[in-house]
Amino acid sequence: MQILPPALTDVIEALGKLPGVGARTAERYAYYLVKNDAGKARHIADSLADLHQGIGFCKKTFALISADQELSDLYTDPKRDKTVIAVVAEPFDIVALEKTNSYSGTYHVLGGLVSPIDGIGPEQLHISELIQRIDDDKVTEIILATNASVEGESTALYIQQQIGDRPVKVTRLARGLPIGVDLEYADQITLSRALEGRQAL
Repeated sequence: MQILPPALTDVIEALGKLPGVGARTAERYAYYLVKNDAGKARHIADSLADLHQGIGFCKKTFALISADQELSDLYTDPKRDKTVIAVVAEPFDIVALEKTNSYSGTYHVLGGLVSPIDGIGPEQLHISELIQRIDDDKVTEIILATNASVEGESTALYIQQQIGDRPVKVTRLARGLPIGVDLEYADQITLSRALEGRQAL
């Protein structure tokens, strides 16, 4: 005996495959789409149908771009400093940095982090292209903006090794303790970065 129509259970199952969406959340989303105007569901369906055809990757930075572009506006804009590159793991890390309105360099998206446990090695990331950009664009500074995790630290260290003796300043985003966090709850990486980045009062 079916409790719900197959069309609805198909939607619930599809939504449940999204990261962070459990069974109950998927049911709520599906029910919301059923009880509201069909136009909303159609709009979401159309957006999803056009998703892969409408998106591409910048050939220099590997940032997300429109499918009809070759290079990211964040690279071609003459106001951006091509000699400074912020290296990030994923495209949406760019969004977070851009929201600060305090960075005017360019970006390089690695496409992940080195993680042997997940079967991701350096050769699967855009590290060789980064090294090529350092030479082509006469880069003076690389900002390693990877996560403060074991994978982020390993990836940053590997990139430093690949840069070798090139005359490039390699910096790391400052790490520290968020306001309101007790020391006893801070992880070891955050604490060690906070100690390294301590400032005189």
